[in-house]
This record gives sequence, structure tokens and C-alpha cells, in this order.
Amino acid sequence: MHLSPDEIIFWQFGFLKLNATIVYTWGLMVVLAVGSILVTRKLSKGLQRSRWQNLLEIVITGIVKQIEEVGMSQPEKYLSFLGTLFLFVAMASLFTIVPGYEPPTGSLSTTAALAICVFVAVPLFGIEQSGLGDYLQAYLKPTVIMLPFNIISEVSRTLALAVRLFGNMMSGTMILAILLTITPFIFPIAMSALGLLTGMVQAYIFSILATVYIAAATRVRNPKPEPTAKH
Repeated sequence: MHLSPDEIIFWQFGFLKLNATIVYTWGLMVVLAVGSILVTRKLSKGLQRSRWQNLLEIVITGIVKQIEEVGMSQPEKYLSFLGTLFLFVAMASLFTIVPGYEPPTGSLSTTAALAICVFVAVPLFGIEQSGLGDYLQAYLKPTVIMLPFNIISEVSRTLALAVRLFGNMMSGTMILAILLTITPFIFPIAMSALGLLTGMVQAYIFSILATVYIAAATRVRNPKPEPTAKH
């Protein structure tokens, strides 16, 4: 067992390497893309619906409800981004039941890439909601002195997202590797099942944190409406 999919090299030419992180990441994206096409190709608006459409509606409704509970007034607007984050992390953990598969989220490069996606999405949604000027002015509030601290806050929470997901996924892999050495039959099975549960929890936490950051950028940074004059 490898502690990180980066250690598995499929092809190398000089400094160019094709490791398991790249292969499994792209493979997972292909599976998600093909799966979405197959599930959504025959959608029905009537009472007769397929099991896949029912499952799809349950997942989408659950994600939209979670986004709305965070405090975002238009959850459908953020569904594609936040839903993709959740499904990618969740499926990366779920596919660990496949022999020989290593979850790409066990690599710091993958978790960093996911965190960077959130880092880029937060200002984009914030600018779209309140405008470039109002968004940038928020970094100067309540005084100009707060500018470096606000910038550090943006960078630090991105780093925290990456390290949190990587640490939790890596810890499960390390424990399983240790138990394989000590007791190679009983405990690894239980830990693999626990790893599936941990992966789903981490997918939920990661997507919720991303939702909170986007909600803060689109709600807190909005200018307050002017009070209406009383006649």
C-alpha cells in the first residue's frame, strides 16, 4: 500500500511523470462526466421517472438545501460549482472499494488544486454579486490598516482547506497501512469501511466550508440598501 498516489509512477520521461494522482483524477472526472450524461439524457417531467433520475433529484435537492441553509438566497446559482466539489471528493473516497485504486485526494497536489478552485471562485462570485469596486473596498474596512490582514485571511483559509482535506485523507491511509502490517486480515476491512464514511464526511465539510466562504463574499460585502424616506 502506498501512502500517496504520487508514489505510483506509470510513465516517466526525464522530469515528466505520469503518476497515479493524475491518472485517477482524470479517470474520476471522465466517470463523473459520462455518468452525468447517462443519467440526464432521458429526464422526465411526468410521474414515471427512472431510479437514476430519482437519485439525481435527491442529491441535487439535498445539496441545494444545504446551500440555502448556509444563508445564500439563490442556491441554484452556486449548485454547479459546489455540487461538483462535493461529488468529486465523495466519489474519490467511494471508489476506494475498487482494488488497486488510490484516491487522488490522498495527494496534497489534488487537495491544493481543489482549495485553489475555491480561492478563485470566492472573489468571482463576490464581484458578480456586488461589483468590483464594492468587493475591493471590503478589504479596506474598517480601516486601510486591515488590508494586509484581510489578504492574509484569504490565503490562510485556502491553505487550511487544502491541508484539512489532505490530512484527514492521508491519516486514514496511514492507519490502514499500519494495520495491514500488524493484522493483515481483520482490522483493514473495518478501517476501509470507516474510510468510506470519513471520505463522505470530508466531502461534506469541504463543500460546506466553500459555501460559507462564498456566502461571506456575496452577502457581507454587499452594500447596505439606502433607507427609504418617510413622507
